[in-house]
Amino acid sequence: MSTVYGGIEAGGTKFICAVGTSPGDLRAETRFPTTTPIETIGRAVLFFREQQEQETLAAIGIGSFGPVDNNPISSTYGHITNTPKPGWAQTDLVGMIQDALGIPVILDTDVNVAALGEHRWGAAKGLDSFIYLTVGTGIGGGGIMNSQLMHGLIHPEMGHIRIPHDRNIDPYAGLCPYHGDCLEGLASGLAIEARWGQSPETLPAGHPAWSLEAYYLAVGLVNFICTLSPQRIIISGGVMEQPRLLPLVRENVRRLLNGYVHTPQIEEEIDKYIVLPHLGKWAGVLGAIALAHISRLNRGDSASSNYN
Repeated sequence: MSTVYGGIEAGGTKFICAVGTSPGDLRAETRFPTTTPIETIGRAVLFFREQQEQETLAAIGIGSFGPVDNNPISSTYGHITNTPKPGWAQTDLVGMIQDALGIPVILDTDVNVAALGEHRWGAAKGLDSFIYLTVGTGIGGGGIMNSQLMHGLIHPEMGHIRIPHDRNIDPYAGLCPYHGDCLEGLASGLAIEARWGQSPETLPAGHPAWSLEAYYLAVGLVNFICTLSPQRIIISGGVMEQPRLLPLVRENVRRLLNGYVHTPQIEEEIDKYIVLPHLGKWAGVLGAIALAHISRLNRGDSASSNYN
C-alpha cells in the first residue's frame, strides 16, 4: 500500500473529504451536507475507513469553520468552540475522528488551511507573506506571515473588523449576531441577500449591490494592507464569482490608498496583487492534505517521499 494523507474541508454548509498527496494525485473524494455533528462526522469517518482498506493513511488534516481551538497544548484543542451554527458549539471534531480512526488528526481554520494549499501549489507559491480572504455565506481570513500560518491569541477573525458605515448611503443595520455592521455583517453573502432581498447569484452585473460590496471589501483590504503588508491578497468564495466584482475591488483599493503605499504591485500591477485562488474550490481540501503532511514531518515521521 502507498502512503497518502487525508483532508477535510469542514464547512458550515458541507464537508469535503479527500485522500491523496497533491493536486495531481487525489485518490478519492466525497462531499455531503453538514447536518448534526454525529451524522456528519460519522460520514467522514466511514469514508476514511473505506480508504484505509486501500491505502496507508498516515494522518488527516482538517480546515474547519469556527471559531476553533487550534492551540495544540490547549485542553480543548480540536474543538469547534462558540460557533453560532446550531448544534456544533463545543464539538470535539479532532477527538472524535482521531479516536475512530486511530491516526493523527490536526486542525486549523478553513481559511488558514486554504491558504496553505495556495502556498504549496497555487497563487502564493514562493511567497513568505500573504492573506487569504473568503467571501461567501460569511467572511473569513487567514494566511501566512514570515512563512508561518497566522496564529496568535486564537486565530485571525478578519471578517469581524469594524469598518466605516454611512447609514445615509446604506441604512442596512448588518447581520452579525455579535457586532451588527462588521465587515461580515455588511458584506457577506447572507448580508447581500438580506439587504437586497435576493441571493448574490441572482443579482445582475449592473445592480448597485456590487459597487457597495466592492467598497466594503476594499475598505477591509486596505486595513489589512496597512497593518500586515502582505505580498499578495487572494480572495475567494461564492460572492467573488460575480465577474464584475474583483475589478471593482481593485479600483477601490487603489483609490482608498491614494498613493500612500507606493509600490509597483499596487500602482501598476494590482491585477496580479489582488487575485483569485489558483486552486479554486479545491484549495481547502488540498490545504488540509498539506497540513496533514506537515504535521507528520514535524513529528519526525518519514513516509513522505510521494508528496509533491
